[in-house]
Amino acid sequence: MSMLAPDVHAELAQLLQALQSKDNNARSQAEEHLQNNWTNTRPEVLLMGLAEQIAAGRDASTRSFAAVIFRRIASKTRKTPSSENTDMFISLSKDHAVLIRTKILENLLQEADRTVRNKISDAVAEIGRQYSDSNDSWPELLGALFTLSQAPDPGKRETAFRVFTTTPGIIEKQHEEAVAQAFANAFKDESVAVRLAAMEAFAAFFRSLSKKNQNKYHGLLPDVLNILPPIKESNDSEDLSKALVALIDLAEGAPKMFKAVFNSLVQFCISVIQDKELNDLCRQNALELMATFADYAPSMCKKDPNYTNDMITQCLSLMTDLGEDDDDAAEWLAADDLDQEESDLNHVAGEHCMDRLANKLGGLVILQPTFSWLPRMMQSMAWRDRHAALMAISAISEGCREQMIGELKQVLELVVPALKDPHPRVRWAGCNALGQMSTDFAPTMQKDYYDAVLTAILPVLESPEARVKSHAAAALVNFCEEAEKSVLEPYLDNLLGSLFQLLQNEKRYVQEQALSTIATIADAAEKNFGKYYDSLMPLLVNVLQSQGEKEYRLLRAKAMECATLIALAVGRERLGGDAQMLVELLRNIQQGITDADDPQAQYLMHCWGRMCRVMENDFLPCLPTVMPPLLELASAKADVQILESDEMVEQFQADDGWELVPLRGKTIGIRTSSMDDKYMAIELLVVYAQVLEGDFAPWAAQIMEKIALPGLAFFFHDPVRVVSAKLVPYLLASYKKHFGPGSNELNGLWNGTVEKLLEVLSAEPAIDTLAEMYQCFYESVEVIGGPCLTEHYMERFIDSVYTTLEDYKDRVVQRAEETAGVNPEDAEDDQEDLLLAIEDDQTLLSDMNKAFHCVFKYHGAAFLRPWERLINTYEGFLKSEDATQRQWGLCIMDDVLEYCGEQSSHYANYITQPLLQGCRDASPAIRQAAAYGIGIAAHHGGAAWTQFLGGAIPALFEALQFPDPRSEENAYATENACSAIAKILHFNAGAVPQIDQVIAEWIKYLPITNDEEAAPYAYAYLAELIDKNHPVVVSQAAAVFLYVGQALAADVLSGQTMLRVIQATKRLVAATNTNAEAVLAQNFAPEAQQLIRGHFG
Repeated sequence: MSMLAPDVHAELAQLLQALQSKDNNARSQAEEHLQNNWTNTRPEVLLMGLAEQIAAGRDASTRSFAAVIFRRIASKTRKTPSSENTDMFISLSKDHAVLIRTKILENLLQEADRTVRNKISDAVAEIGRQYSDSNDSWPELLGALFTLSQAPDPGKRETAFRVFTTTPGIIEKQHEEAVAQAFANAFKDESVAVRLAAMEAFAAFFRSLSKKNQNKYHGLLPDVLNILPPIKESNDSEDLSKALVALIDLAEGAPKMFKAVFNSLVQFCISVIQDKELNDLCRQNALELMATFADYAPSMCKKDPNYTNDMITQCLSLMTDLGEDDDDAAEWLAADDLDQEESDLNHVAGEHCMDRLANKLGGLVILQPTFSWLPRMMQSMAWRDRHAALMAISAISEGCREQMIGELKQVLELVVPALKDPHPRVRWAGCNALGQMSTDFAPTMQKDYYDAVLTAILPVLESPEARVKSHAAAALVNFCEEAEKSVLEPYLDNLLGSLFQLLQNEKRYVQEQALSTIATIADAAEKNFGKYYDSLMPLLVNVLQSQGEKEYRLLRAKAMECATLIALAVGRERLGGDAQMLVELLRNIQQGITDADDPQAQYLMHCWGRMCRVMENDFLPCLPTVMPPLLELASAKADVQILESDEMVEQFQADDGWELVPLRGKTIGIRTSSMDDKYMAIELLVVYAQVLEGDFAPWAAQIMEKIALPGLAFFFHDPVRVVSAKLVPYLLASYKKHFGPGSNELNGLWNGTVEKLLEVLSAEPAIDTLAEMYQCFYESVEVIGGPCLTEHYMERFIDSVYTTLEDYKDRVVQRAEETAGVNPEDAEDDQEDLLLAIEDDQTLLSDMNKAFHCVFKYHGAAFLRPWERLINTYEGFLKSEDATQRQWGLCIMDDVLEYCGEQSSHYANYITQPLLQGCRDASPAIRQAAAYGIGIAAHHGGAAWTQFLGGAIPALFEALQFPDPRSEENAYATENACSAIAKILHFNAGAVPQIDQVIAEWIKYLPITNDEEAAPYAYAYLAELIDKNHPVVVSQAAAVFLYVGQALAADVLSGQTMLRVIQATKRLVAATNTNAEAVLAQNFAPEAQQLIRGHFG
């Protein structure tokens, strides 16, 4: 019996028909009517009506469409009376919800048509998700699904597991045993479709569990794997693909679960990859499953006796599967679209897998089995073998860099001859290998093997095949990007002569590539490119002046890029009047752009940025032309779409410009291409603000308000937030330069900025980006200078720091819990991710520390009251077993000592012991921070620190006596300890017992040649001793001259300190008749000797 009146049903039935109309206007009107007259005003009537339409619909298509609309409406978002957003179904009154869900569940159990039932199951799963996400329950659902899972009809059994797949959260803990039994039965079901649906459901359910709870279901794995062989034996590629995809899902979440059966699974998957009776997608899914284990459990793969050899063999075999029915490459050579999609081809799958194996398993594992094949393949008569060998070298070079870089000569002996191979695709692959190696083995390739590479590539630029010569030019880009101009100079004539010839080629893609390569060479050659300017620039201008068809737009874009990179390379003076001509050409091109997809637009933005760098303030008249389109791009809002149907998801998945994100049962599409444009535009605003400085001020306030500050909270795209953080200080600096420090205009811009900066310090979710936000904050404070933070803002800063540190401590605890009791094999697999996470935290703490430093620098003791709120945290860090935390705590206290004067003594109880213990710490960074702090106390701490400083000298000498004190790792700790003793001897001499003995010991630890901040204090004290004719320096005059000479050669002294030290040392040398020339000859290279003589005049 219907719950609704007949007229309601009649209206709804008519509406459903209109929603399916082929007439766009009729359909749009129906959508509007649905929204305004049903969804917004009476959703419970609509959903009940749809549920009844599903039950009563005369044909399957009507029932199916009603189920689709039901799910769409149920998943919409609506505002509650308290203005919070909530899912539609969960917002209904409880009575209505119970009636509707009972009806929809009844429909699921009774529907006989498989397609309709699947649509109903999607609707049921959506309701189930909403209850699960809201921590509410739908008691009848689980019972109904268990009933379905045991139904005589295999289609109904399959449906039960479809719902489990979409909404695994509905399975509650108390049902664990029943669930395990249901899965076990389904894995042995007579229906393959049921077994596959159960596999997919199990993968989804397993992923939703904690690692601890996952262990309870490991026993089901043999049953899961037993599903595979019968499907393979039936040669059903589609079903086997589905099964493999479900296993990939499991392997990503719990690869170690497969440990006991891994070897059997390896052998099975290898047999699938080998089986050419199966379709390519199925074979590639088997390859993907194996590669997934390399990604998530590399140690398990390394230990398996078959995995590495078999995988490499199969990858290389797949890589030979190309050019079918095109043995002479005629079809390949004739293709003009070089960007055509090939990711679904076997040879590409093999290449990508080789790359992953190399990166995850490493050269020690991969190289030997790979190179057991490659020499033979290079000698093969089959061109596909030679091609595969070269592409394998390209694929593994990044991951095997450490091992291959010492064997480059032998690798090049394999690759270089391929550039003379009779087959064009092999020559292409040889160029590809050289290009990839030039990137992966930079700068060694460019420094040690430049002649072998360049002399091999040059002749290929003359190849008869356009596609080959174009790729040779592309390989040169990789090489030249990392090459010194001195390396390139002898080859420029030949390189550019060949590239100029490519500009005349009939194939447009060859011309485009030639322009890109010339641009890269110009960028690397810098001023050396000047001699080619007169030959090339007229050609480029000719291209830019042409008003060609659409297909020539990319060529003009490349010509723009090339011309402006040449301008940047040769410089403003060489460019002369051509600068204005180029600007006019760019302006004309910009005015002619009308299509949204015109590639010239994006290139043009970068070209304007280069011309700004070349022309500097002469670029200002261009800003009215340049800024409007740039500001439009930089101001772009996120393009976000809610994808309401599987068809929409498939459509968006096929578009490279979108990223799909699952969110609370829905799929959200984010247009990444517009995000990339926004990032690029803001990056160019950074260039303009940086180059034009004060002259950019007229644009700065608008950009700060509309682009930079909103960009800090643009959570759709991390790079936009990062580049916005880079922009903010440059905009402030522009205002400061234009209006002056302390001006009303600058203060006004700062007051509108600081609030947002403090807000994002608490709101930023990504750890690495949060570090950028702290950097933005301290750089901005540095630009403003002076006491620019009110006490309220300092309190807000501490609030943000507190939140950040609490989150950090939680992550430290979580990492400790996750690594506790983990076996070495698992620990090895997680090591890379663990180290990256620790590194991100260290960077965050470092940038936060710099923010503290900056606030103390400009606010001094006024910052102490807010700062004290976290004193327990500082104390905990100073006593921590974690070296990063101890260093951070010491650096914070160093700032108190440096900028708070005698008031720092209030914290002596917290700081004195960590300073002394820090001098004895195994960590050089901690020794450096501790020694620096003691020196700062001597310099700025006042009388309250005198007694402590006298007793600190033994600890500082301990810091100087660590093994290998002048190594790169220890040098700064050693030099800071040496400088700290000098500060104590100068500022607190009265506190030092047996001072002459201390001086005699101290001087042994000179010179200071690395730390430009520590050196002046030590050498100023040395000059002071010379002025006093202290016996220690008089008796060691030659050593003193040596120490001073070493500091001058290292360029760590400057200004008045340097002059004073030189004059004092001159007097000492003269007074003691020291043979300075002998000291120079014995200890310095000729260039350094000349430099020191110049100083001593």
